[in-house]
Parts: sequence; C-alpha cells; structure tokens
Amino acid sequence: MSSVALREGLVIGVDIGGTKVAAGLVDPNGEILCHTRNPMVSNSGAALGFAAVNQAIETASAQAIGAAGAHNLINGVGICSPGPLDPKTGVVINPPNLPCWRNFPLAAEVAHIYRVRVKVDNDANAAGLAETLWGSGRGYQNVFYVTLGTGIGTAILFDGHIYHGRTGAAAEGGHMSIDYKGPRCGCGKPGCIEVLASGPAIARRARAKIESGRSSALLDLAGGKLDRVSSEMVGQAQAAGDPVAGEVLRETVELLSFWFGNIVDLLEPDVMIVGGGVASMLKPFFGEIQDRLPGCCVNQRCREIPLVSARYGEDSGIAGGAALCFAPASANGVSSLPVSSSASRE
Repeated sequence: MSSVALREGLVIGVDIGGTKVAAGLVDPNGEILCHTRNPMVSNSGAALGFAAVNQAIETASAQAIGAAGAHNLINGVGICSPGPLDPKTGVVINPPNLPCWRNFPLAAEVAHIYRVRVKVDNDANAAGLAETLWGSGRGYQNVFYVTLGTGIGTAILFDGHIYHGRTGAAAEGGHMSIDYKGPRCGCGKPGCIEVLASGPAIARRARAKIESGRSSALLDLAGGKLDRVSSEMVGQAQAAGDPVAGEVLRETVELLSFWFGNIVDLLEPDVMIVGGGVASMLKPFFGEIQDRLPGCCVNQRCREIPLVSARYGEDSGIAGGAALCFAPASANGVSSLPVSSSASRE
C-alpha cells in the first residue's frame, strides 16, 4: 500500500468487531486513503483487546505518514464498537461478542495515548452518520439507515443528529417485532425483523424448504451439505432462476416491506438507506418494496421516500468512525452535521 501525505483535517476511523479490527485514514470528503486490518483479541482480557485496537491505529498512522509514532499529527480518532456502550462517555459496557471489555473506558484510553479527540459509537449509528455526511443521505435532513447482514442494525438521524435516546440505547430497529407469534430472536423477543430477514434467517428458510423435499440448486452450491447453505448462495441461486431461492427472497421482501412500512409510519424520514452484506442481494427488489409500502403503512405519500443503497460497503465502519470526528458536536453532545433540506439536495 502506498503512503500518502497527511493533510489537515484527516482522522483515523476504527471498526472493531468480535474477530477483527480495521482502521483507516479518512479525509474530510469521506475518502478512505489507506486502511489496515488485524485480528481482535476478544477473549483474553481488557489489556490485550485494547492492544489489538492500538495496533490497528498505529499501523494506519504509519502507512499514512511513513513514520510510526507520529500520531500527534492526527486530528482525531473515531471508533465503531459493538454495544451496549455509552456514546457520551465512550465507555464500552458489556458487548456479547467482546467479552474482554466490561465498562471499559475506550475513548479515554485512546485519548490518553494519542492526545486527540476521540468519539465512540455503535456501528449502525456511525455508518448512518457517514452516509448522511458523505453518502446516499447527503443533503437530507432526516435519515433512516439500516444495515442488513448477520444481524440488522439501524440508525436514526434527525436534522443531521444521531438520535441516541435517553440512555444511548435508541434505534434498535432490528429488534422491532412484526410477528408476536414468530420465532424467538436472540434478544429474547418473538418475531423481530432480525430473526426473520437477516442473512442467517434467509439461509434458515432456504434450508427448511430443501429439508421439506424441495429440489434446489442451492444444495449443489453448498457441495451437497445442507448446513452450508448461506444467504449469499440464496442470492446466487435466485439470480440463476432457482425457484426455491426466488421464493425465499420474495418472502424476505414481504417481511421487509411491512417493517419499512412501520418505519415510515413512525418516523416518515426523508430517505431510507440500506447497507450491509445482504443489501446488494436485495437491491433489485427495492422498487418492489416501495410498491408494497402503500399496503403496509397508513402514510399515503410513502412512495415519495427514496429507498437507496448505501455508499459504503465493507468499509462502512471505518468511514463511520471518521464521521463521528468530522461531525460537529451539538449542544447536548450528540454527533451532528449541518445539512440542507431534501428539497435542495445536490
């Protein structure tokens, strides 16, 4: 990877997951100039977990400016971390997939080393902010963002502000139930959209249809092993005309249509942005979801709300972390940015 000259206003964006840490240098236009990735040590204590994060930041800094240790030239560090966490204090509370951290003061620890401002938030909130600042939500005032993948995460931005709620736990849209008699979600509730329409849910429905005796090319894609059928394979098989895969995705579209209808009735955002690994597979169905919305909500102008793909893909966490630093803080400490009304969108 080639080195780039550090320019005024650049920050390090960090994306922490249960198994990896990614970091990159991001400019004020949301361009990721360089990035790195290393394993996350999530089961061996707070110090080793933090060392993995620090290593990613140091590597990104060194790649960018060609001199390790010159981190005092970086203007900020923004971090996406699994929650629960407190975005005001930067404390990571008790994330299930990061057992190394319990009430860990992540922002304070990073700030102590790098002597710059540090922001911490969950991945969906940060990615939604990046899309509002630089991506598909640019120019809109009120934005709803969803990432569809292994789970379903959401973010709400009002007038360019991340809506955190009273304690920082707001916008858990993936755990909005649309079927109180449905399958139980990992959160304990029945019928959450996450347990119905996430990547693993799509794969489970496909496997169930094959188990019932349906013939499908999915089994060939999985090498004859039913337990290896994945949502990515469902997308591939559907694109090739497989009836079972097509049925699974039509069911997913119907489920998401009712869920988006609830979002419209509750929030009536200016735009709804879809990111995550499942998003590209569902993009051809966005028009169908919008066509279904009038039957899924009471808002008669629901089809005026654009449903669009996110700008950022697998680097959304890096961009999101950086966006936390570039967005000015509002009076109550919530990340925000100045935006124009949707009528004047570029």
